[in-house]
Amino acid sequence: MLNYLKRFFSKSGEENELEVHLPENANATFELKVNKLVIGTLHCEKGIWEFKYSEEFKKHKNEYNHIAGFSQLDKVYQNEVLWPFFQTRIPGLKQPAVKEIIEKEHINATDELELLKRFGKKTISNPYELDLVY
Repeated sequence: MLNYLKRFFSKSGEENELEVHLPENANATFELKVNKLVIGTLHCEKGIWEFKYSEEFKKHKNEYNHIAGFSQLDKVYQNEVLWPFFQTRIPGLKQPAVKEIIEKEHINATDELELLKRFGKKTISNPYELDLVY
């Protein structure tokens, strides 16, 4: 069932799409920002993604909308799968320009963290920036 859902929601719809995953040894932290305001942090460690809102954002909660899928300001969200809000920052891997970048920069096309580091900073779908902290 999980594979069916992955295929259903994949960008290409092809069954032979690369299986992208977060390696167990991956460890990184990103800050999600808009207009220099830190909205929250996205962290991965030991195969788990974690998102939480910043204290700074909580002070300005009436000025900005909550992120889709993250409605509770005080909750620490954890998941083995990267949430769609962040997944959309990774472009379709079969696009020729993306393939070229992956090959040229020797990026592991199945490593979700490496793809997010390379392609995740900006997206045309929203005004937020995702900055790698470490």
